[in-house]
Amino acid sequence: MPLVRFNTARDLMDAFPTAQQDIDVEPSDAPSIQFLRSLLAAGSFNQAIAFCAYLLPRREAVGWACRCVRRLDTQRSAAEEACLRMAEDWVVDPEESHRLAALEIGMRSDPGWPCSWLALAAGWSGGNVLLGIQATAMAPPQQTARAVRAALLTVISRLAPAERNAGLRSCIEDGLRIAAEEK
Repeated sequence: MPLVRFNTARDLMDAFPTAQQDIDVEPSDAPSIQFLRSLLAAGSFNQAIAFCAYLLPRREAVGWACRCVRRLDTQRSAAEEACLRMAEDWVVDPEESHRLAALEIGMRSDPGWPCSWLALAAGWSGGNVLLGIQATAMAPPQQTARAVRAALLTVISRLAPAERNAGLRSCIEDGLRIAAEEK
C-alpha cells in the first residue's frame, strides 16, 4: 500500500481548506500519485511541490524537504544549519522535545531561510504551538504542508534561473518515490 494519505486529488483538496489555493489546480478524481505525475509531466512544478507537501504524511514531508534543501542549498550559514538539524532531529525521532526545539528555533530564525521553514514545518506538526505561556493553541493541520512548500520554493529561488527547473524536477521525483513506497 503506498504511503499517500489520500486516494484522489479531490480527497486531498477536500481535507485541507487551503490546499486548492496553495496547489492552484482544479481538483480531480485521479488517483493522487497519478495526479502528481501529471503535474510533473506538464511542467507544473510549483503545483506539484505543493501537492506533494500535502500528500505525504507530515514526518515524511518534512524529511523529504530536508533532503531537498540539503541537496540544493550547500551554502548554509551555521544558524541555517542549526534549523535544518532541528528539523532532521524531529524526523528521526518525532518526540515532543524535538518538535518544540524545532518550533523554537524556527520562530526566532530568519523567514527568508528555507531552513527556518523546515524547522517550523516540524514544529507545526502537532501539539501546542504557543511557547512559554500557559495557554494552548494547536497548529492548523495544513501548517506543516504550507511550511514544507515555503521551504522548497525558497530554496529553489536561491538557484540560478537555469538550474531551477532541474532542482524542482529532482525534488518532485524524490517526493514521488516516497509517496509510492510501501508502508
